[in-house]
Order: sequence, then C-alpha cells, then structure tokens
Amino acid sequence: MEMKYINIVSVVLAFLVISACQQEEEIAFGVEVGTEDGNIKIGPEGGQKTIKVSAQEEWAALTETPWIMVSPANGRGTQECHISIDSTIVNVERKGAVRIQNLKTGDKKDFSITQEGFEYQIVLDDPEVEIEDFAGYESRSFDIEVMANVDFDVVLPSDSENWLSFTKSELVLDRGVRPRKVKVHFDWKVNSRDTQRAAKVEFKPLEQVEIARHDTLNVVQKGAQPIPAGTPAGDSLAVLAISRALNMYTEWNTAEKMEHWNNVRVWKDGPDKGRVRYVQFFIFNTKEPLPYEVQYLTAAEEIVFYSNANQFLKSLDTGEYITKLTQLKRLTIGAYGLTSLHPDFVNLKNLEFLDLSSNCFQTIPEILTQENFPKLHSLILNANQRYSIYDLSNDNRENIGGFVDDKGLRRFKDILKWNNLDTLRLSVNYLQGEIPDMEYEGLPEWTFEDLKDSLATGRTSLPEELVGLPKVLPDTKFFAINFNRFTGRLPDWLLYHPNLDLWIPYSLIFSQEGKTKEGKNAGFTNEPVSLDYYYNIYPNKKFNPNRKDK
Repeated sequence: MEMKYINIVSVVLAFLVISACQQEEEIAFGVEVGTEDGNIKIGPEGGQKTIKVSAQEEWAALTETPWIMVSPANGRGTQECHISIDSTIVNVERKGAVRIQNLKTGDKKDFSITQEGFEYQIVLDDPEVEIEDFAGYESRSFDIEVMANVDFDVVLPSDSENWLSFTKSELVLDRGVRPRKVKVHFDWKVNSRDTQRAAKVEFKPLEQVEIARHDTLNVVQKGAQPIPAGTPAGDSLAVLAISRALNMYTEWNTAEKMEHWNNVRVWKDGPDKGRVRYVQFFIFNTKEPLPYEVQYLTAAEEIVFYSNANQFLKSLDTGEYITKLTQLKRLTIGAYGLTSLHPDFVNLKNLEFLDLSSNCFQTIPEILTQENFPKLHSLILNANQRYSIYDLSNDNRENIGGFVDDKGLRRFKDILKWNNLDTLRLSVNYLQGEIPDMEYEGLPEWTFEDLKDSLATGRTSLPEELVGLPKVLPDTKFFAINFNRFTGRLPDWLLYHPNLDLWIPYSLIFSQEGKTKEGKNAGFTNEPVSLDYYYNIYPNKKFNPNRKDK
C-alpha cells in the first residue's frame, strides 16, 4: 500500500514537470511597444514609456543613445521595462534606438525612438495683469515668469515709460534650446489721474529665429478717484491723497470738516472760502518726489512738507507738480531728502519765504537767484549735511551734501548778491574757503550820501568806515553761517556791516568748526575779541554798553 502511494506521487510530479516545460517552450521571445508600427514617438519635453519584454531566458536592453535609459536594463523571463527619455536640447528631430537581446539564443528585437525638437518660444505665466491705482511704495510691483529658449529684450511702449519699469534676470540657456524660466520684475507708479492706463509690453527675441509661440504682456492700471478741482471737497480729497502717497504716520479724521483738521487752515471768506489756505504734512516716509495731487491746492498760500524718514539716505527731486502752484507765498520742503529742484521751480515767482533746510543738497541749487524769485525775502538753507563729519580731509565718503563741492563758494557769493533778503540762513553746512570780500562783483558801494541819509531819517548813523565798501545784504536782519568750514580773513563789509550786532556774530557768524578738505582748521584769523570796536563806530546802537542815554 505504501509503495503504490509513492508511485502515484512520482507520476503526478513528472506530469507537472513535463507540463511546465511544455508551457515554457510556448513563450516566444518578443517586445510589445504599444504602437502600431512598433516604434516610439515622443515630444521634446521627453518622458517615460512602458514596454513589455516576453522571454523565457535571460535578456538585456542595449542602447547607444545617451538620452535614453531603460530600467531594468536586464532581466529573466517576461516583465515590463520603463523607457525614460530626457528632454531634448535641440530644435530639430532626433532619433535613437533600443535593442532587447536574448542572452541565450542571441535573438534580438529592435525599435526606434523619435523625439521632436523644441520650437522657439517666449511664453508668459500670466499675460494679463491688472494693478491698482495706488499701493504703498514697497508694494508697487509684480513679477512675470517667462519660459523661453531664446534670449530677449523687454520693450515698453514709450507712453508707459514714465510709470512702468522693469528689471530682467539673466536667462541662462545652459541646455541648448531646452526652455528655461526667467523672472522679469516690474515696478509701477501711482496713477493719480481718474482714467485707466494700459501698456502692451513686448518681448523681443535677440536672435532672428521663427517663434512658434510668442506672448505679449498686457498691463492695465485702474484710474484714481476723481478730484473736483477748485472746490473745498476737491482740496480735502487732495490733502488725503497726498498724505496717503507720502505714507504719513498720522491721519486726519475724515468724519470732521476739513476746517477742524490739525495743521490745516482754510479761507474764511472770499472766492476761495472753505478751501485750503495752509497745510502741513509732517512725519512721513516716501522715496518719491512731491505727489501729483499737490497741484490741486491752488488756493494755498503756504504748504509745509517736513520730516521724511531716513532723509539723509535719499536723493530726491521736488518733481513738477509743486511748481504749478504759482500763487504760493511760503513753502517749506525740509528734511525731505532733496538733492535737486525741478527746472520748473522758477514758476514759483510769488514765493516770499522758502525753507529747504535739512536736505541733502551737494551745492546751492543754481536756480536760486534773485532774478528767478524777485519777491523772496527769506531763504533758509541750513543743515544740508548727510553726515556729521568733523575732519573733511580724513573722510573718503562722497555725496555728503552740505554744499561741499567746488561750486559751493561760488554759489555762496551769488547768494550774497541777493540784496532784498531780510533772512538768510546757511548754518551747519560744509562751505569752505574765505568769505568773499565782494569787491568787483558789481554791487553798489556805501557812500557819504548814505551816511547823510541815515542821519536825516533818524536811523542809526552810519560810520565813515563803511564808505567804499560793497553793499552786501544791506537789509538782512537775520544772517547765519555758523558751523561751516570757513577760514581766512573776515571781510570788512561784514565787520562793519550796519546789522552785524543783530546777527549775533559770536554765535551765528564767527563760530566755525572742524577741518576743511585741505586739512585746515576752520575759523577766522582776524576774529575780533569783542564788539567794542563796532560800538565805538556805531555810538547810537541800542546794544552799545557804553551808551550814556540808555
């Protein structure tokens, strides 16, 4: 009984072995690519295809094409293989081949791989951009991502260059014509007009090639809220828009009437009743010229802009819009970061008071002359230093402000010819050299007739020491040039000037500090010990300590 069982098991095993051998013999060696013609076609971006190898023995995949990879590269029996095809680096079709070979029989199966070339393209991730009319300075920008395989220039329409600008990163085509991504950064300016504006930005290829896809960028900016010019409502909107553009740290309460706003005064009667007569913009942070909306304040007599954040780091121009307010009588643009005045600043011919203190002017602006501003009687230009530098000869910084450049002394001489100024303040700058004696500068001289006239009118009698000296700043009641870098002799026109005692000379004239670019110690070689000499020749001066009728 036991022997019979063993025989039956042996028969079954033999049958299974024979069946398995017959089954293996039925597997024919072959490759299924999955296409009608048994070859692979793929786009320029490459990718992965799957084939099926039918085999009974060991086999291997062979290719001499570096941009084609087969995984697994060898095996035994039937299994799937993945064909990985790299993206192309050329703009024409390329071909490769793969061979699957039976390692036992030597049989082989070949199939081809054809890959299209990349067409030239300049493709934008977002060809349509809409921007607001206003945003904070740091938020006025957007980025466009460009996919391209040919380098290009960005071309702005000529009518958009005043509000749209760009910076293009380098397009690195390190893999032939395989497209690469590059970022183009756009900055935009506030649209203060109540109409939208648009720009069609072109991307011009730097090579003469046929572009299969060539995108353009359409930028549309919204228009601003309309401002009704010449009305109290328009003025209030303009004031709010200016404060917004300047990024002021304080805000006005719009629930109150404008006449109750801090630092705003309105006309109480007349044709401009209710409109802004005076306004002050104080403590703000801007990197731009004075805002567009300032031109709407056409009824204002005085406007003050003061205290821009980090003004000593900035190099700004006034811009054109303030120059449209030809009715202005008093203007302060202080601690703003100015280094230049717009050429149209000459339009402000009704100015009587101008304060440009605490800016960054490297030289006294050429535009500031008596001819350009015939009504101006008060000029404030003090503290235009970017940095406090004691020894100018031992400092390598440039663009330090303070009228330090070679024009400084010449422009100072020009200002001294401004004979209708009653206030001139040039303290705390870097003016250097000797105070000019002003001879041969075309100025009239003091005469004996002037001495007689002073007695006849009952004014302070003028001394004979004045006769023959140039009339420099004859009516100036406040004159300050202290804490500059002046050296050398004090000129006689200053030492004997009728208003020297009013100028508080030991504080506002004689006090200089530091060293010049040449290393000279600032200060005067003939500074008087006291003003006794002065009161001796002006016996009727009310500050004369020796007067007997005081």
